[in-house]
Amino acid sequence: MSDGTAATTTDLDVRLEKHRVELTGYCYRMLGSSFEAEDAVQDTMVRAWRSYEKFEGRSSLRSWLYRIATNVCLDMLTAGNKRARPMDLTESTPLAQAALSPRPDNTWLEPMPDSRVLPTTDDPAEAAVAKESVRLAFMAALQQLPPKQRAVLILREVLAWKASEVAELLGTTVASVNSALQRARATLAEQQQPGSAADASDPLDDEQQKLLERYVAAFEGYDMTALTALLHEDAIMTMPPFDLWLTGVKDITGFMTTLGAPCAGSHLVPVQVNGLPGFAQYKPDPEKGGFTPWAVQVLEISDGRITGFHCFLDTQRWFPLFGLPLHLEAEADQVEEGV
Repeated sequence: MSDGTAATTTDLDVRLEKHRVELTGYCYRMLGSSFEAEDAVQDTMVRAWRSYEKFEGRSSLRSWLYRIATNVCLDMLTAGNKRARPMDLTESTPLAQAALSPRPDNTWLEPMPDSRVLPTTDDPAEAAVAKESVRLAFMAALQQLPPKQRAVLILREVLAWKASEVAELLGTTVASVNSALQRARATLAEQQQPGSAADASDPLDDEQQKLLERYVAAFEGYDMTALTALLHEDAIMTMPPFDLWLTGVKDITGFMTTLGAPCAGSHLVPVQVNGLPGFAQYKPDPEKGGFTPWAVQVLEISDGRITGFHCFLDTQRWFPLFGLPLHLEAEADQVEEGV
C-alpha cells in the first residue's frame, strides 16, 4: 500500500468514526438492543469502507451513512422481533404470587450508556430531545411501530430531517413519508403505557439531585421507611430478564426485604443511562469480600418522586458496556462513575 493510499484510508477511518455515536443512537432506537445497535453500526462502517469508491458525493457522507445504517437495521428487523419491557408483556404481579421467570435475552429492551448514543451538543433543546428519545418508555413505544414507520419517526421527529431528505434516504415519496409519520404519531399517542412518565431535567435540578442522594442513602442503608418516602405510590419495579414486575410501594419494599434481601449492604455507583439517572448496583460478595455486580438501575422521576425503578440483572453483559469493573474492593466509595 502506498503512503498516499494509507493516508486516504486513515482519513476515511477518521471521517467515519466522527459519526459513530449518532449512528449508534439511531440504530439503538431502531433495534432496542445496545449490542445489536453496535453490531449494526460496525456493519455500516464496513459496508461504507468497502463501497466508498462508489460513493460519488451526490449526498453528504452523513446522509449516505444513515442510508446504509437504515438498510442494515431494516434487514435485522425483518424477523418482526419486538423488544419490550416486562409491563408490555404481562400484568403486574402481586407480591404474594411473585415468581422469577426469565425470558430469552432477545425479549427485552436493553439499557444503553448515554455516552455511546448521545452526541455532544451545545443546543439544550436538541440535547433534551435526544435524551427523551432514548428513554425506556419511548423506546418501548417505538417497538410498536413497523420498521419503516420507526425509521421515519426517528429521522423526522428526533433527528429533525426534512421530509424530502427522508424520502430520498428511503427511496420513496414525500407524501409516503408524511403518511408514515402520521400513522406513527397516531400509534404513539395510543401507547400511554405504565411507566411512561419521567421528567428528569438536564442537568438534574437541585430537588432531583437531592432526591437521588436520599435514594442512595436509603438503598445502601436498606432503609425501607426512607425508601417508601421517595417512591410514588404507583411506582413500578422491573427486573429483566425476569418478566415479573411489581407496582406500588408496599409490594416493591416487600420484595426487597424478602426475595431481594441479599441486596442489603449494596453499594451504588452513578451512571448516565437511557437519558436518565441510574446506578450500577454492587452487592456484598460473601466469597471474595468486597462487592460483586448485581444490576444496572434506571430511575424514572416525576413530581419529586421515583416512579420507575428498572433493574437490568445480566451484569456480565451490562457492566463492561458501561466501563465498570466486575468486582469492587471494600473501599468502594473511591470508585469513579462508569463510562
